[in-house]
Amino acid sequence: MSSSRLTAKDLTLAYEDRTVVDGLDLEIPDGQVTVIVGPNACGKSTLLRALGRLLKPRRGVVLLDGAELAHVSRKQIARTVGVLPQSPTPPGGITVADLVARGRQPHQTWWRQWSEEDERATTEALERTETADLAERPVDELSGGQRQRAWIAMALAQDTDLLLLDEPTTYLDIAHQVEVLDLIRQLNHERGRTVVAVLHDLNQAARYADHLVAMKAGRVIAQGPPRDVVTAELVQEVFGLASVVVPDPVTGGPLVVPGMAWQPEPDDDRTR
Repeated sequence: MSSSRLTAKDLTLAYEDRTVVDGLDLEIPDGQVTVIVGPNACGKSTLLRALGRLLKPRRGVVLLDGAELAHVSRKQIARTVGVLPQSPTPPGGITVADLVARGRQPHQTWWRQWSEEDERATTEALERTETADLAERPVDELSGGQRQRAWIAMALAQDTDLLLLDEPTTYLDIAHQVEVLDLIRQLNHERGRTVVAVLHDLNQAARYADHLVAMKAGRVIAQGPPRDVVTAELVQEVFGLASVVVPDPVTGGPLVVPGMAWQPEPDDDRTR
């Protein structure tokens, strides 16, 4: 059984009087890519916020290396857990280079400012996300896809053991979606980073995840390797979608093919 540095126990999360996650237990496997999926408003992003201490639990705890996250200093958390929230807002006028450099702040102190290691980490993050040519441009002048890659670069520059990504492929075209997910996979394989990502695309989740967590209405419905989790029955239960699950011709893993509510008549011109 995989060990876990990051766990949630009896976790209940709420916004004012609206409970979003209720009594959830979860262990994030170390050194693996965990992907959380589920329908809109099921609590996936809320859960990720709590795992990164961006949201205080109403009940229960999140533990990092056995310590309650609420009792760990923000600086220590930032050195261990990198968080890319959904639709972050940059400071006005900040350039891509400056934004990415902010990922190094947790590693700096009043007696140790910018270092060669900081320079290496930011340069590598810019190159890996193909944003080096955007370094001097203001973030708020970029397209949605360029801006998203700049934020991902900042998270990579933080150089943490755990990386939490909330819909990291938002605003990206399909080619850049694949590049980002391949990069996440590469970081996991080459550097052993533990990654937790929220994704909307179930097939992308099944392809890139080692550990898949399916949520509905604030609860974990199923979790485990995608081959064990992704079934037509689960897709129907979680998403309310009739489908057929077939082997992915590239990876051999599960591939969800949605059913069709509308079927063309045999003499329909669109079938020819």
